[in-house]
Amino acid sequence: MKRAKILIFLLAVLVSRVVNGAEGKGEWDRTLEAAKKEGKLVIGMSPNPELRKQWEALLKQKFGIDVEILAARGPDTAARIVSESKAGVRYFDVYFFGGCGGASLIRQGVLEPLEPFMILPEVKEAKNWWGGHIWMDNVDTNRYFYTFVADSGQSSVWFNPNLVKPEELRSYDDLLNPKFKGQIGFLDPRSAGAGQSTWSYLWLIKGEDYLRKLVKQELLISGNRRQLAEALGHGKVAVTFGVSQYEYLPFIQAGLPMKKLPSFKEGEPASSGAGNVGIVKNPPHPNATKVFINWVLGKEGQELWTKIMEQPSRRLDVDTRWLMEKGVDPAKDTLTVEQFHKVQNFLEDRCIKIREPASKFAEAILK
Repeated sequence: MKRAKILIFLLAVLVSRVVNGAEGKGEWDRTLEAAKKEGKLVIGMSPNPELRKQWEALLKQKFGIDVEILAARGPDTAARIVSESKAGVRYFDVYFFGGCGGASLIRQGVLEPLEPFMILPEVKEAKNWWGGHIWMDNVDTNRYFYTFVADSGQSSVWFNPNLVKPEELRSYDDLLNPKFKGQIGFLDPRSAGAGQSTWSYLWLIKGEDYLRKLVKQELLISGNRRQLAEALGHGKVAVTFGVSQYEYLPFIQAGLPMKKLPSFKEGEPASSGAGNVGIVKNPPHPNATKVFINWVLGKEGQELWTKIMEQPSRRLDVDTRWLMEKGVDPAKDTLTVEQFHKVQNFLEDRCIKIREPASKFAEAILK
């Protein structure tokens, strides 16, 4: 009798899975057909020419969707989304950003909960992701921004080998050496981005007195990543903070001297790179958005992101160990989930408790 009950239970589970799978496939097919009729998707994100090229070709070929990518800094796109929303304009469908770049949108009421857009089991089942599902907006349960990238804190610091040797910069304290006065470029920490991430980390571990001394080193503060990369390549500064690797690539290809600096001994905060995605409220192309979200968070989309952006996906079926040779330490290959959550400073709770007060301090002393 007991054996029969077990068999009945297992059969019920199997039938449920088959039925749910069929329903999921049916929803996917209907969504895909509707997406083809919409025929378009608008994405806001940081610029990466190769990713744009690949996405445009693949999404057209696979799903019949034309992709328009508006490349700009995350805070700039966020400001545009808010202003257009207030004006009743619906243009963007999807928004990608790094760090706390989307935090302002959470409080503006201009976002669509993302979880209902997850259709395919490989995307919506938490077991397929290292650490389960991680939402950037972790203060409440709205689940607007999904975090699909996690590294364990690789260096976003680059140096000009003609001006400085890496062994001269092994501690953040070394930046206070008089020889680096006027030689440090820093992405503006007053707005969301990698510069703010480093600044807030220094605010946390070194304190405000250290940051006052650092500012006296006559930092080159800029909100333009390309300007900082160019300044490094042409020897106007010896070291730069907060610039993404792809911004350096044109200058590296041109033969200008620049290399990634090994991490400082004090370490760095874990990062999500540019790997946070959200959906703008009432997207003009809702079905194309749904298709894209399931593709980009699926294995194929995550493998492509990891390859081009060199930012490690949290998907367990995507190989990321090869990134270690590039100086990138994937969190899933180097940390426990608990360790990761201790050193991250890009989820909403850390944005509020650490990055926002650190940014306000930056506003006070950077005149």
